[in-house]
Amino acid sequence: MSFRVTLAQQPLHWHEPAANRAHFAELLAPVRGATDLVVLPEMFTTGFTMQPEQYAEAADGATRDWLLEQAQTLDAAVGGSVAVNDRGRCFNRFMFATPGGELYSYDKRHLFRMGGEHRHYSAGGHAMIIEFRGLRLCPLVCYDLRFPVWSRRRPELDYDLVIYAANWPAPRRHAWQALLRARAIENQAFCVGVNRVGNDGGGHAYLGDSVVLDFMGMPLLELGDAARVATVPIDPDAVREWRDRFPAHLDADAFSLE
Repeated sequence: MSFRVTLAQQPLHWHEPAANRAHFAELLAPVRGATDLVVLPEMFTTGFTMQPEQYAEAADGATRDWLLEQAQTLDAAVGGSVAVNDRGRCFNRFMFATPGGELYSYDKRHLFRMGGEHRHYSAGGHAMIIEFRGLRLCPLVCYDLRFPVWSRRRPELDYDLVIYAANWPAPRRHAWQALLRARAIENQAFCVGVNRVGNDGGGHAYLGDSVVLDFMGMPLLELGDAARVATVPIDPDAVREWRDRFPAHLDADAFSLE
């Protein structure tokens, strides 16, 4: 049985959460009942803001409720990252809502210091696995992509599909494309990267290049630089069969993270 993945590659209204939620709700309505997972970009309600003191919302605020509502309406998991203020500390938090009403959260570990993110947000400490409809999913955020040890499949983080929600600027598009393929190949896992398009309020341009890759790094869906919402089926059994036929993970170096 296939698992359907929907990518929502879109421009974002700068610092306008309500407008972004309304925009995505309208765009996603046609995929109701026709997908299992919807992935939104990084900070999909505000753009990549370095003003969380002013624009981050409460962790249990309107976007959390919106994600749970969308998941139930679409009968699919829905996830993307949000700037949140959680009891006085700001996080770039990936929120993942399921149709059954579960809400999972992952706080971005690697904060983009070249943009000052480390001065405004707190870093997360733990990657996570979410089991949903027969797949083990690992949600990560943008700059995490550059750090292969953090993304590495290991006994405590053994996933079938890794997700990167991003605001990855146009000048570094080659790195985005190359690193997504590397993460898929080295971890023998499906890899989903969702980036935004358009310009943000800080003057940065984004070219999208959102993609779904298989466990050998081969593209199953590529969105180019246009604003699009698109869906592709993946085969959960295929990744497990590939690992049985080519068990490179059995020769991986052991390590621990502190």
